[in-house]
Amino acid sequence: MQDLGAILAENPIIAAVKDDSGLEAALLTECRVIFLLYGNVCSVGGLVDRIKTADKLAMVHIDLVDGLSSKDVAVMFLRQNTRADGVISTKPAIVKAAKEQGLLAVQRFFLLDSLALANFQKYAETDVADMIEILPATMPKIIRKITASCRLPVIAGGLITDKEDILLALQNGATAVSSTNRAVWSL
Repeated sequence: MQDLGAILAENPIIAAVKDDSGLEAALLTECRVIFLLYGNVCSVGGLVDRIKTADKLAMVHIDLVDGLSSKDVAVMFLRQNTRADGVISTKPAIVKAAKEQGLLAVQRFFLLDSLALANFQKYAETDVADMIEILPATMPKIIRKITASCRLPVIAGGLITDKEDILLALQNGATAVSSTNRAVWSL
């Protein structure tokens, strides 16, 4: 399995795709990692194959694939029936199951208030995931605080609109940014 950290060091922009047209556009970019944010149990294997054929890492947001439950068996299904490199989830049990299945694992957090930030800090001490993703990405002060207190690499996602947002996230400690905004995939 390829080293996600090394790939993101070369190109820290992750194309997050939520439909077929987004996937088509992402496959034509320099982005080496694609976050698959859509699909269903019948289509996910084919979508992952398209990503892998383009020589890119395929990270499946398992919470957003229709027909897959939030149980360990969903991770097992992805491992046995697709060529996915890894899983993204908001559920710690799914992230843990992905690691146990030998997949890369990204734990996604929505930092909406101080309670969410406190819950994140408790989780960050466990080091279960390979990386964490925090949303929204347009919070440089929070990104700096999180990267200072967390040993895991941090991906900043959500609300990225331009090069300034990318640079602010990276300058404040994020390893990479993820975005569904096609305009930033080639920056």
